[in-house]
Amino acid sequence: MGTRKSRERQEEFWYRSEVAEAPGHPFYRKLEETLKQAGFDEFCEGECKRFYADRLGRPSLAPGVYFRLMLIGFFEGIDSERGIAWRVADSLSLRHFLGYGIDESTPDHVTVSRTRRLLDSDTHKRVFSWVLEQLAQAGLIKGKTMGVDSTTLEANAAMKSIVRRDTGENYMEYLKRVAEAEGIEAPDAAELRRRDRKRKKKASNQDWESPADPEAEIAKLKDGRTALAYKVEQAVDMDSGAIVAVTTHGGAAADSATIVETLCEAGEEVAKLIPVTTAAGDYPVEAEGIAEVVADKGYHSNAVLVEVEELGLRSYVAEPDRGPRNWEDKTAERDAVYANRRRIKGERGKRLQSQRGEKIERNFAHQFDTGGMDRLYLRGRENVLKRLLIQAAACNLALLLRSLYGAGKPKAAHNLKAAVIFAFLRLLIALFEAECAYTIFRPLPPLLFNDPEIRSSPLLPLSNPAV
Repeated sequence: MGTRKSRERQEEFWYRSEVAEAPGHPFYRKLEETLKQAGFDEFCEGECKRFYADRLGRPSLAPGVYFRLMLIGFFEGIDSERGIAWRVADSLSLRHFLGYGIDESTPDHVTVSRTRRLLDSDTHKRVFSWVLEQLAQAGLIKGKTMGVDSTTLEANAAMKSIVRRDTGENYMEYLKRVAEAEGIEAPDAAELRRRDRKRKKKASNQDWESPADPEAEIAKLKDGRTALAYKVEQAVDMDSGAIVAVTTHGGAAADSATIVETLCEAGEEVAKLIPVTTAAGDYPVEAEGIAEVVADKGYHSNAVLVEVEELGLRSYVAEPDRGPRNWEDKTAERDAVYANRRRIKGERGKRLQSQRGEKIERNFAHQFDTGGMDRLYLRGRENVLKRLLIQAAACNLALLLRSLYGAGKPKAAHNLKAAVIFAFLRLLIALFEAECAYTIFRPLPPLLFNDPEIRSSPLLPLSNPAV
């Protein structure tokens, strides 16, 4: 197994100054300093050692370098592994961050994808947990109140490629068979599409699948399009905005069917962080673990509220307007719904619901908008989970860096530098304006001619009216 330490080179001092080097981006220097102080490379190499032979095979990509490449995808807003490889090969700052010289070849996308397939999802999850531990040591995780939300991501498969689960026919072959069964002989493609528009429930996940990615499901995306997609669900600490758990599902999975799995994952992660202490010796994570759950209207159902109550959690789930309800023989469901309704109408419930946009949806914007994950370029639920775990870990690292240095992304660091320059210019302008105001309005010194001794001097002309 290759290690990052073994990649370090000692150049001869007499031509060291002739080798082109970049000072590195200030943000990536801070990120590298943070990872190095926490022992990131040693941790990754220890977790990944079992996947590599001691001496056989070609030199491998160091685990620390692989995970850094995945972090770069978030910080640079790049969605594909091929794009990450191109960006790294083109940037001296990123070469410096990865430990590659100007005369070395950076990892190509084949090596990156091969390493991803080699390392299992549990290893990626442990790296995600390691980042959570760093946040807990910095006092950025409380673990008491969890907000849950989900979004759909377009899969790396086309709707045109779907086939019938029972017969293996593609969509056009299926339409021809249906037309022939109705007595229409040899219809053209335009006629088939015209007749297909009038049918209801044209694409069901029970009948159709993608041969390229069988685990992706037909779903409606946020922008209204129908496509093969995956659903990602996250649990976020409502006190700090840190992502505590990530789960992936088929794109058509209902929110009410997946929330319990996500809460269980979050509970396990919080339980691991309870013994973690800060530098001052405090225990930032609640010893009782998760106590409250916040979610939107999509998660509101009788079964969900009963299950959340059975887990010993208080729910703050927004309730849609369903009109009068029939509670006959549903005592447990009625009590759970009424208790949740009472809580969300209180001051704390209103405050938690108003914080959802800041704590939860902002993370989605960072990961899937500016973070370059608006669609997927991987296939298979496990591969998608691997990428999403490291994407969430990078988002948590951004939160840590923002708390330490004031910037969580390279562009934010650049904007922070510009803000400091403009603040200094504003200070200079304020000082200049104050000096001008003092010069114009300051009191004048007393006139010399008002002195009696000077007024009686014979040297002054008598014709001077001021004398």
